[in-house]
Amino acid sequence: MKFAIITHVNHIQVKNQYFGYAPYVHEMNIWLKYSNEIILVAPNIKADLSSIDMAYDHSSVKFKTIPSVKFTNLRSCLVSLLKLPLISWKLFWAMKEADHIHLRCPGNIGLIACFIQILFPAKNKTAKYAGNWDPKSKQPLTYNLQKWILKNTFLTHNMKVLVYGKWENQTKNILPFFTASYSVAEKEIVEKEDILTTVKFIFTGTLVEGKNPLYAIKLVEELNKRGIDSTLDLYGEGVERKGLEEYILQNTLDKFVFLHGNQTKEVLKKDYQKSHFVILPSKSEGWPKTIAEGMFWGCVPLATNVSCVPYMLDYGKRGVLLKMNIKEDVDQLQMLILDRTVFLEKSKLASDWSEHYTTEFFESQIKELLK
Repeated sequence: MKFAIITHVNHIQVKNQYFGYAPYVHEMNIWLKYSNEIILVAPNIKADLSSIDMAYDHSSVKFKTIPSVKFTNLRSCLVSLLKLPLISWKLFWAMKEADHIHLRCPGNIGLIACFIQILFPAKNKTAKYAGNWDPKSKQPLTYNLQKWILKNTFLTHNMKVLVYGKWENQTKNILPFFTASYSVAEKEIVEKEDILTTVKFIFTGTLVEGKNPLYAIKLVEELNKRGIDSTLDLYGEGVERKGLEEYILQNTLDKFVFLHGNQTKEVLKKDYQKSHFVILPSKSEGWPKTIAEGMFWGCVPLATNVSCVPYMLDYGKRGVLLKMNIKEDVDQLQMLILDRTVFLEKSKLASDWSEHYTTEFFESQIKELLK
C-alpha cells in the first residue's frame, strides 16, 4: 500500500533519513508498519537535529518538499498566497499516486489538503485532528473551516476523522481517538518520595503563552510561600523562555524552579517517575500528551477544563481541574498535599487509567482503521 502523509510539521533531511518532531514521528512509525511505500509531503528545512527530533522507521520514503505557509500578517498572507499553486499541485499528485491518504490537522497545510482531498472521493482516507474538537470552543476561522470540511460527508468521502474526545451530534465519520507514548513492557512499579518531604511538579511542553508555563511557576511559588516545600521542573523551549528566566531571577525562585530546555524521552520518563504532579495550565488542547504520560507514572494531573481533559481526569476524580485562580488552585492543591491518602488514591486512579492507552492498544486500533 502506498501511504501518503500530508503535514505541516517541519522536517530535516540527514543523508537518506528524514527527521521530525519526535512525538509525531513516533506515532507515524506505528501507522507505517502497514504500508509498503511512504509518500511524505511536508516542509523540509535546514537546521541542526535536536533531542526532540526522530527519524521515520521505514525503508521506502519518497519525500515531496513543499514550502510552509502562514497568515499572521499582510506580508505573510501575500507570500503564502503565491505559494498556494505549487503546494496544491504537489498535494494533488501525491494524493493521486497514493492508495491511502492521511492528513494531519489542524494547520495551514492541512487546510489546503482538506480542499484537495475532495477531488478523490473513492480513495481511502484518514485525518488525525490533533487539536481541540469541542464544538463549543472558540477556534480560529481556519480551524473551524477544516473541521467543517472534514465532518461534511457530502464533500468528504471514505474518510475516518480521528478526534480527541467523544462529542454529541457528530457525523458518522468522526471517531473518538487517543495518543499513546509508552508500551506495556515499559511499565514499572514506581516508588515516589514522601509528598510531605518535597512536592515535585513537572511541566513539559512548548514554552508559549498558550501553554501558560508562568502560571505553573506562580502556583509553585505560592506553595513555597505557604511553607510547603515544592519544586518545579520545566522541559521545553519557546518564545516565553526569556520572560520566564527573568521572572525566576526577579523573584528569587531559582532554588526550586528549573528550566531544562528540550530533553529526550528517557530524561522526561525518569522525571515523571520522580514527580508527584504533572501540570499543564493550557488555554487549549487536544489530547495533552504530557498529562497522559505523567499519569502513566503515577503523577496526579493538574490541568485546565478544555477539550477532553475533564474526561481524562474523570472530572476531578483522578486529578485536579484548575480554576485558573491562584488562590483557589493553591487552596485545593494544599488540601490534596496534606491528605496523603487522597493523593495516593488519585495517583493510583491516574496510573490505572493511563495504562489502557499503550502503544500496543494504539497499534491495534490503527490496524483496524487500515483494513
